[in-house]
Amino acid sequence: MEDKQIVELYWARSERAISETKQKYGRYCRSIAYNILHNREDSEECVNDTYFNAWRAIPPQRPSRLSTYLGKITRNLALNKWEKYTAEKRGAGQVELALNELSECIPAPNRVDQAADDLAVAEILNRFLASLSKEARMIFMRRYWYFSPIKEIAADFAIGESKVKMTLMRARTALKNILEEEGIEL
Repeated sequence: MEDKQIVELYWARSERAISETKQKYGRYCRSIAYNILHNREDSEECVNDTYFNAWRAIPPQRPSRLSTYLGKITRNLALNKWEKYTAEKRGAGQVELALNELSECIPAPNRVDQAADDLAVAEILNRFLASLSKEARMIFMRRYWYFSPIKEIAADFAIGESKVKMTLMRARTALKNILEEEGIEL
């Protein structure tokens, strides 16, 4: 079923919207949640919460790309759960590793001028991603948006782990340079 049809089911308040969403995007959402949480039960809970949140949000929202919309909901739910776990000293997985890798090329949190910088950083990040080759952009997004392990990225792209690491290192360096040139305080 096409995304537009699924969204129309949500608008019609048909419970079939959930089953169609689950059939088309269940595996995708579970993958996002699992890459963050590394726990099947918690990942499944995030996916079910994704369906519930989509049900509550559509309508009034009408997402143009259902996959991106659901992926963002799942990612945010999983990150919230991960934050709770790490606060309780129980977390594990790729999240902390990926965030540590990015720590030198993202602005410092909790500054007064953070809100204005967030908009500027989003624009710069979009330009930066557009400047990367398709492969480098996909590797960057897999690591830092989906929190995929380097080993998994290498296998999916049929390249060595060292190439993935080098691609990520070069991308982080380029991003850091761009942010510094734009006057974003790191």
